[in-house]
Amino acid sequence: MAAWSDNIRKVEPYVPGEQPKDTNVIKLNTNENPYGPSPRVAEVIQNPDLLRLYPDPTASQLVDVIAEYHGVDSSQVFVGVGSDDVLAMSFLTFFNSDKPILFPDITYSFYDVWAELFRIPYERPALDENFRLVKEDYYRENGGVVFPNPNAPTGIYENLANVEDIISHNGDSIVIVDEAYIDFGGKSALELIDKYDNLVVVRTFSKSRSMAGLRIGYAISNPILIKALNDVKYSYNSYTMNRPSIIMGTESVKDDAYFKAMVAKVVATRTRFVESIRPLGFTCLESSANFVFATHENIPAKEIFEAAKKAHIYVRYFDKPRIDNYLRISIGTDEEMDKFVEFLTGYVQSIQ
Repeated sequence: MAAWSDNIRKVEPYVPGEQPKDTNVIKLNTNENPYGPSPRVAEVIQNPDLLRLYPDPTASQLVDVIAEYHGVDSSQVFVGVGSDDVLAMSFLTFFNSDKPILFPDITYSFYDVWAELFRIPYERPALDENFRLVKEDYYRENGGVVFPNPNAPTGIYENLANVEDIISHNGDSIVIVDEAYIDFGGKSALELIDKYDNLVVVRTFSKSRSMAGLRIGYAISNPILIKALNDVKYSYNSYTMNRPSIIMGTESVKDDAYFKAMVAKVVATRTRFVESIRPLGFTCLESSANFVFATHENIPAKEIFEAAKKAHIYVRYFDKPRIDNYLRISIGTDEEMDKFVEFLTGYVQSIQ
């Protein structure tokens, strides 16, 4: 093999949920919102300059409306191409110590990919037997801390007191709280931003705002950390966010009534779905997200996953230690979830 091959950076890439080409499926595997974004988003598509002009490199229109919505200054908001971009920039910007960063053993599987890509040492403290953070595991010396709240793929929410405890014990490190699913349940760490100068809260438009296809994410922190993020971003690509995303994202934030109504629909469906599958022998972890993490008392998760796929119903299965007998099931419309319950009922009865 040629000598140059030794200089190629080699990583095991993140594998997202399958995107089936067949549109005649029930797609419950990637935590997309089943309802469309605000009607105000569609209205701006008619603007003839939407694609012709370069976007504002600072995305100030979007930054300002996010800042106003959350009651912070615009200097405290950073936007990126989905929360994955924001998180990657955060890893690159804040995690540059020789000490390992810390994140849970069961969590968003992109964290270790970024750590490997950027050659950041890391350790993964184990969640307890109930899949909850052990806050004392984050008291040790480290180069930074990151965790989702609610967690993925479990959907479990850690109360704000425990989150604050981890932040307060890591005053010499940056703590990133990834709140991709916070709108579906739980109290945000945003109220701690002014209290702790080491806190970065990351959010996304992909889940609760139904805009996964546009890729909009943001971080809120203090002006010093936000400036550091922007300095890295502008050193990499000055036009990271496209113009349609800036304008459509702005309109989404302005329509708060629609946003809250759609979130409430997903939460109501989540509750109804969990109640529907319990009599079939399923146990679900308590979810504060737009998905549930479910296991059956007798039937292996992988078998259910494969049978559902044959029936054109896609859910997510993780072949990983501790969670290989669970399915992550995104919450779809009531009609989609009813069809899935109908499938599960028939499948369980055929096995037993």
